[in-house]
Amino acid sequence: MGGRDLELGELLAAAESAPPGESVGVVAHDLRKRFGAECVSFLFVDLVGRRLLRLRAPAEGEWADAAEQLDLQGSVYETVLRRQRQHVEPDGQGGRRVISPVTNRGDCIGVLEVTLQYADDTVLGQISEAAHALAYIIVTDRRFTDLYHVGRRTTRTSLAAEIQHQLLPSASCCEAPQFTLAAGLVPADDIGGDTYDYTLDRDTLHLSITDAMGHDTDSALLATLVTAALRGSRRTGCDALHQAQRAHEALLASGKGLATGQLLCVRLHTGVCELVNAGHPWPLRMRAGASEVEEVELAVNLPFGVAAPTSYRLQELQLRPGDRLVLLTDGMQERGAAAVDLASLVRDTRSAHPREAVRVLTTAVLEACRGNLKDDATVVLLDWHGSGGRTDGWARRGRTDG
Repeated sequence: MGGRDLELGELLAAAESAPPGESVGVVAHDLRKRFGAECVSFLFVDLVGRRLLRLRAPAEGEWADAAEQLDLQGSVYETVLRRQRQHVEPDGQGGRRVISPVTNRGDCIGVLEVTLQYADDTVLGQISEAAHALAYIIVTDRRFTDLYHVGRRTTRTSLAAEIQHQLLPSASCCEAPQFTLAAGLVPADDIGGDTYDYTLDRDTLHLSITDAMGHDTDSALLATLVTAALRGSRRTGCDALHQAQRAHEALLASGKGLATGQLLCVRLHTGVCELVNAGHPWPLRMRAGASEVEEVELAVNLPFGVAAPTSYRLQELQLRPGDRLVLLTDGMQERGAAAVDLASLVRDTRSAHPREAVRVLTTAVLEACRGNLKDDATVVLLDWHGSGGRTDGWARRGRTDG
């Protein structure tokens, strides 16, 4: 059964007509109609990053099952997510099992799993296209339902953790012609106030990483003040210098404490990066063709909220094509994490996608601390491709393993 080409307009119209929690069912119906697909599931990763939640799309007349939890580590799903390649294998009943990445602008949302009796290259390509369409549908629909948020909570989430999670961007990875960005945050047992943020407008990438003083809800609330001040000023057109001043004023007015941070504004056409360093650890950088990782020795201003005469300094950093810039909080360097040679890991993962490099870095810190972090550990990794963009691309849809 070859099916017919994916009609994206029809699929999107059907998704908009259905309840927002039934995105998977809409795609499953399309795949059953075109290819006779037998079982269709969407699997996504929990907040901790260790388990998968399976949402099975029941066929007509069937009842929906409760979400099934699966271990991610060592599974074929982990391989698909990390490699971003479609996987095909026999299903044990004479058919084929196809697992495709569901990814939007580099953000790994999950995987689409389909079993069917026949799958040639054309069918496999159209399943890959359906998975890509599902990514866009889910990104839209999760604004209107808690289904995907609730499903990702496989362990109890504290109030501080809930606040911290809501402060972060909805996507931890972003691919654009000029850059690829990925971030990871490993929360401490007692939430430590780390946040990161980014947004992209027509000519500038805005990026920040912050670390609020204290732990638990106190630090989470302080982080909320910092993030809201930065976003509010950014959205009124402020540069990094004025964003820093607004964050500083917000913390001074609250009297709740301090926060360190780095704010960056990267001009997409030139690679010129204007930044403010408010008492934060220096970034790491590895340039194209270099054999070693270097610290970027920035001038250090006082943290936000220090009740003393202070004037933030706007500094300039020229990014070159091939640069890998690593921003981090002190939780990546202090206490048990100090045993990790971050520079060596950055060098050893130089050819990996930023998403994978972040995973390696945060996993090393988590293991060094034996799973019990005393402070949040956060890393943001920026690969600068240049105004002309990269020509090879990190991931190509339609590639297949199996």
